[in-house]
Amino acid sequence: MLDFIYIPIIVVLGLGFIHLFRRDLSDQDASMLQKLFFFHLVMGTYYCFFIQGDAVGYWRVPKAYTIDAFKDGLFNGEGTMFMYAFNFLFSNLLGMSYLSNTLLYTLFGFMGLTFFYMVVVKTIPYNTKIGDYVLFPLLFFLPNLHFWSSGVGKDTLLFLCIGMFVYGLLKPLTRIPLIAISILLSLAIRPHITLFLFVGFGIAYVMGGKISAFQRFAFSAILIGAGLAILPSVMEFAKIEEASAEGFDKFAEAKASVLSRGTAGSAIDVSSYPFPLKVLTFWFRPFFFDVRNINGLIASVENLVLVYLFVKILYRKPIRAFKAAPFVIKGMVIFLLVGTLAFSQSLGNVGIMIRMRNMFLPGFLIFIMWVFSYEKELARKK
Repeated sequence: MLDFIYIPIIVVLGLGFIHLFRRDLSDQDASMLQKLFFFHLVMGTYYCFFIQGDAVGYWRVPKAYTIDAFKDGLFNGEGTMFMYAFNFLFSNLLGMSYLSNTLLYTLFGFMGLTFFYMVVVKTIPYNTKIGDYVLFPLLFFLPNLHFWSSGVGKDTLLFLCIGMFVYGLLKPLTRIPLIAISILLSLAIRPHITLFLFVGFGIAYVMGGKISAFQRFAFSAILIGAGLAILPSVMEFAKIEEASAEGFDKFAEAKASVLSRGTAGSAIDVSSYPFPLKVLTFWFRPFFFDVRNINGLIASVENLVLVYLFVKILYRKPIRAFKAAPFVIKGMVIFLLVGTLAFSQSLGNVGIMIRMRNMFLPGFLIFIMWVFSYEKELARKK
């Protein structure tokens, strides 16, 4: 019965969140974000009724938690234990059903999507039309972008954290609370993702952009220094014994061995693949020859779109466009590359690949839009 209270509140909060950005949005963008929100809610509802797994556990286990277990998990737990404690607030104290809890996480995922949307609004000056289709905001309606950022679990919260972090870095001095929340939350969920963010955006600052030399040095030093500071925690979390090439290789091999034992025909043994094929597998699989169900078919159609756009930008001097990109776009691209290096070597299951890739997909899409935009910008200057 509480769903009749919680679900309308979630809808109001989502629409209210869009309104927070109203000053920077055109009427068309505000309307489009509303459409994205309701599409996201539909995907969250689908996730609730048709996907079983970790999400149910994140809702069910905290219902039996005590206050002491909650405190211990919140302040001392990492990964799954932290997620149980975090969700204690919703499934236990607030008594949310699995549906309303899922839709709350759907709201969290939409907030992350909105942050990425605002990054496009602020950094991509020219939209691009391919055939009869305009890239932005059409690419933001890719179903799997919504699907894997709507369930109860780590993936949705990390999607929000990354969106907050990137949006915060557009104006880092005035958005310190936003950046701090994203870092602390991601550290508690998956500290290696926080490390990837620090490395990616630290390198982007070093490479420069339209920022002063002092800011470049200060922020790159802070981010890279913070990355080095949390490296021991990341190593412990990932159960890697030493920060060496051999240690990381052992971790990748062990991870590939475990994850390649997938079910429902989604297992892929990547251990024998050459490195380029591992990368392409991470970016663009499942493809049509991997399809086992309707979800796989939808994902393969999306990946066909991504392959098409990727090939298109290869003919538009993407390295030149990268060099000219705003530092947040540079950071997202390097974050994507770091994540690709890490996960393409170890993930041997298509379903896990899609879930993990979703954290990096917004940066991939935004860079595609930037390459087309930069080409148009150069053409107009000529």
